[in-house]
Amino acid sequence: MARPSWTSEPAEEQRHRKRDTVRRLRAQGRYGPRFRDVLPAFAVLAVAVCAVVAGLVVGSRAAGVVVPVTGVLLLAVVLAIGIRRRRPGARRRRGHYTPQELFDLDIQGLALAVARMLRRDHWRVRLLPAPDRPRLCARHPDGRRLDVAFRPVAEPLPDEALPHSHAHRENPHALLHLVVHRGTFQARDIRWAQREGNTFLLDNPALERWAEGTQLDELLPRDR
Repeated sequence: MARPSWTSEPAEEQRHRKRDTVRRLRAQGRYGPRFRDVLPAFAVLAVAVCAVVAGLVVGSRAAGVVVPVTGVLLLAVVLAIGIRRRRPGARRRRGHYTPQELFDLDIQGLALAVARMLRRDHWRVRLLPAPDRPRLCARHPDGRRLDVAFRPVAEPLPDEALPHSHAHRENPHALLHLVVHRGTFQARDIRWAQREGNTFLLDNPALERWAEGTQLDELLPRDR
């Protein structure tokens, strides 16, 4: 005898809602990894543990208790360093952010995050704080200079402070402008930046890729 539809439909809807929720959280980077994503790491960890144990056994038979004690101490130090580096605060200081962490930042926090990501990519960065419109000045070892602004449009705003004039006394072709926006730029902003030639736009998808570890040079157009 078939079950009444009023008992089966809510369960089916609940499964659909759960799948939609999981899919949305994964897209936002807020859901944990799947088993197939972590299986290679578990396999490598198991092999490494077996290798360490085998090495300690062989070492203890060959040189006594000194080898296993030293090995255990070294392993403890390595584990402590690994755990410390994986802490959210340490990860962010190295210039790696999750999409949710970027979303939760205010404008000052976003400027600090971009400064950390630039340093991660080997730029020397100077943060110019401002109450509502911070700015970054950065220099790369290859001679490029970067002016970073945070605004929702490509063109400078009427009351916006422009880069210092001393920067223009150097090679003007080495000065790049980067505009960061956690939303999406309009088509007119993209056209304006293309006409300028040395202005690049970094919207939210590109910002998230950068925060995950992609180099900034890979996100900037190469045909200018």
